[in-house]
Amino acid sequence: MRRRPVLAAAVAVIGALALAGCGDSDSGSDSGSNSAASGAELSVDAAYIPQPVSDSMAAGFLTITNEGDAADELTSVTSEAGEVTVHETVDGTMKEVDRLEVPAHGQLVFKSGGNHLMFEKLKQQPKQGQSVAVELHFAHSDPVTVKLPVKAATYQPTTGHSGHSEDSGH
Repeated sequence: MRRRPVLAAAVAVIGALALAGCGDSDSGSDSGSNSAASGAELSVDAAYIPQPVSDSMAAGFLTITNEGDAADELTSVTSEAGEVTVHETVDGTMKEVDRLEVPAHGQLVFKSGGNHLMFEKLKQQPKQGQSVAVELHFAHSDPVTVKLPVKAATYQPTTGHSGHSEDSGH
Protein backbone atom coordinates (compact mmCIF):
# COMPACT_ATOMS: atom_id res chain seq x y z
CA MET A 1 0.00 0.00 0.00
CA ARG A 2 2.00 3.03 1.24
CA ARG A 3 5.09 1.11 2.32
CA ARG A 4 7.28 2.12 -0.62
CA PRO A 5 6.93 5.92 -0.15
CA VAL A 6 7.45 5.53 3.60
CA LEU A 7 10.53 3.34 3.05
CA ALA A 8 11.90 5.78 0.46
CA ALA A 9 11.32 8.68 2.86
CA ALA A 10 13.03 6.78 5.69
CA VAL A 11 16.06 6.07 3.49
CA ALA A 12 16.19 9.75 2.45
CA VAL A 13 16.02 10.90 6.08
CA ILE A 14 18.75 8.48 7.15
CA GLY A 15 20.94 9.69 4.29
CA ALA A 16 20.28 13.34 5.13
CA LEU A 17 21.05 12.77 8.81
CA ALA A 18 24.28 10.98 7.91
CA LEU A 19 25.32 13.92 5.71
CA ALA A 20 24.31 16.45 8.38
CA GLY A 21 26.53 14.61 10.87
CA CYS A 22 29.53 15.23 8.62
CA GLY A 23 29.06 19.00 8.64
CA ASP A 24 29.67 21.72 11.20
CA SER A 25 30.45 20.31 14.65
CA ASP A 26 29.07 23.37 16.50
CA SER A 27 26.20 21.77 18.39
CA GLY A 28 25.56 24.83 20.55
CA SER A 29 23.19 26.33 18.00
CA ASP A 30 19.48 25.57 17.71
CA SER A 31 19.54 26.32 14.00
CA GLY A 32 21.99 26.24 11.15
CA SER A 33 23.75 23.33 9.53
CA ASN A 34 22.27 20.69 11.85
CA SER A 35 18.87 21.01 10.22
CA ALA A 36 19.85 22.49 6.86
CA ALA A 37 19.87 19.08 5.16
CA SER A 38 16.12 18.77 5.76
CA GLY A 39 15.33 22.28 4.54
CA ALA A 40 13.94 23.18 7.98
CA GLU A 41 15.76 25.73 10.15
CA LEU A 42 14.42 25.26 13.67
CA SER A 43 14.84 27.36 16.79
CA VAL A 44 13.00 27.36 20.11
CA ASP A 45 12.05 30.21 22.42
CA ALA A 46 9.42 31.27 24.98
CA ALA A 47 9.92 27.95 26.83
CA TYR A 48 8.61 27.53 30.38
CA ILE A 49 6.75 25.31 32.84
CA PRO A 50 4.27 26.89 35.25
CA GLN A 51 4.96 25.77 38.86
CA PRO A 52 2.91 22.55 38.98
CA VAL A 53 0.38 22.00 41.75
CA SER A 54 0.64 18.23 41.33
CA ASP A 55 3.56 16.07 42.48
CA SER A 56 3.37 13.91 39.37
CA MET A 57 2.09 16.11 36.50
CA ALA A 58 3.05 19.40 34.84
CA ALA A 59 2.51 21.26 31.58
CA GLY A 60 5.17 22.78 29.35
CA PHE A 61 4.98 25.55 26.78
CA LEU A 62 7.32 26.82 24.06
CA THR A 63 7.44 28.09 20.50
CA ILE A 64 9.26 26.26 17.70
CA THR A 65 10.10 28.57 14.80
CA ASN A 66 11.00 27.22 11.37
CA GLU A 67 12.73 29.76 9.12
CA GLY A 68 13.50 27.11 6.50
CA ASP A 69 11.89 26.31 3.17
CA ALA A 70 10.56 22.89 4.24
CA ALA A 71 8.08 21.86 6.90
CA ASP A 72 9.06 19.39 9.61
CA GLU A 73 7.13 17.55 12.30
CA LEU A 74 7.66 17.30 16.05
CA THR A 75 7.37 13.55 16.61
CA SER A 76 8.19 13.17 20.32
CA VAL A 77 9.66 14.81 23.40
CA THR A 78 11.82 13.10 25.99
CA SER A 79 13.05 14.20 29.41
CA GLU A 80 14.85 12.67 32.35
CA ALA A 81 12.28 14.45 34.57
CA GLY A 82 9.52 12.01 33.56
CA GLU A 83 7.31 10.93 30.67
CA VAL A 84 6.40 13.67 28.18
CA THR A 85 3.54 13.54 25.71
CA VAL A 86 2.43 16.07 23.11
CA HIS A 87 -1.17 17.33 23.26
CA GLU A 88 -3.19 19.51 20.94
CA THR A 89 -6.35 21.33 21.88
CA VAL A 90 -9.06 21.67 19.24
CA ASP A 91 -12.39 23.33 20.08
CA GLY A 92 -11.58 23.11 23.79
CA THR A 93 -10.85 19.37 23.66
CA MET A 94 -7.37 18.11 24.55
CA LYS A 95 -5.98 14.97 22.93
CA GLU A 96 -2.59 13.31 22.78
CA VAL A 97 -1.02 13.27 19.31
CA ASP A 98 2.02 11.49 17.91
CA ARG A 99 3.15 14.44 15.76
CA LEU A 100 2.52 18.10 15.06
CA GLU A 101 3.63 20.05 11.99
CA VAL A 102 6.22 22.82 12.17
CA PRO A 103 5.34 24.69 8.97
CA ALA A 104 7.96 26.15 6.64
CA HIS A 105 8.46 29.84 7.46
CA GLY A 106 6.10 29.41 10.40
CA GLN A 107 5.73 28.42 14.04
CA LEU A 108 4.40 25.62 16.18
CA VAL A 109 3.16 27.31 19.35
CA PHE A 110 2.55 25.55 22.66
CA LYS A 111 0.54 27.84 24.97
CA SER A 112 -1.93 27.69 27.83
CA GLY A 113 -5.31 26.60 26.48
CA GLY A 114 -3.75 25.25 23.28
CA ASN A 115 -1.06 22.80 22.24
CA HIS A 116 1.12 21.82 25.21
CA LEU A 117 3.59 19.31 26.55
CA MET A 118 2.25 17.09 29.33
CA PHE A 119 4.76 15.82 31.89
CA GLU A 120 3.61 12.73 33.78
CA LYS A 121 5.19 10.39 36.33
CA LEU A 122 7.58 13.15 37.40
CA LYS A 123 10.55 11.93 39.41
CA GLN A 124 10.26 15.09 41.52
CA GLN A 125 8.04 18.16 41.46
CA PRO A 126 9.78 21.01 39.61
CA LYS A 127 10.05 24.16 41.74
CA GLN A 128 10.07 27.79 40.66
CA GLY A 129 13.63 28.87 39.81
CA GLN A 130 14.64 25.41 38.56
CA SER A 131 14.58 24.27 34.94
CA VAL A 132 13.61 21.03 33.23
CA ALA A 133 15.55 19.84 30.18
CA VAL A 134 13.68 18.25 27.29
CA GLU A 135 14.82 16.87 23.97
CA LEU A 136 12.57 17.61 21.01
CA HIS A 137 12.59 14.96 18.27
CA PHE A 138 11.62 15.75 14.69
CA ALA A 139 10.76 13.74 11.58
CA HIS A 140 13.62 15.26 9.56
CA SER A 141 15.79 17.53 11.72
CA ASP A 142 18.26 16.63 14.44
CA PRO A 143 16.95 16.63 18.02
CA VAL A 144 16.98 19.96 19.88
CA THR A 145 17.60 20.16 23.63
CA VAL A 146 15.75 22.91 25.48
CA LYS A 147 15.71 23.96 29.13
CA LEU A 148 12.27 25.02 30.34
CA PRO A 149 12.53 27.34 33.35
CA VAL A 150 9.91 26.77 36.05
CA LYS A 151 7.88 29.97 36.48
CA ALA A 152 5.19 31.00 38.96
CA ALA A 153 1.90 29.11 38.52
CA THR A 154 0.27 32.40 37.46
CA TYR A 155 3.00 33.34 34.94
CA GLN A 156 1.68 34.72 31.64
CA PRO A 157 4.26 35.24 28.87
CA THR A 158 4.23 38.64 27.23
CA THR A 159 6.35 37.65 24.21
CA GLY A 160 7.04 34.60 22.10
CA HIS A 161 3.45 33.47 21.55
CA SER A 162 2.22 36.31 19.38
CA GLY A 163 4.39 35.62 16.34
CA HIS A 164 6.77 38.47 17.21
CA SER A 165 10.28 37.42 18.12
CA GLU A 166 11.47 40.70 19.62
CA ASP A 167 11.55 40.88 23.40
CA SER A 168 9.82 44.08 24.41
CA GLY A 169 11.30 43.96 27.89
CA HIS A 170 7.88 44.40 29.53
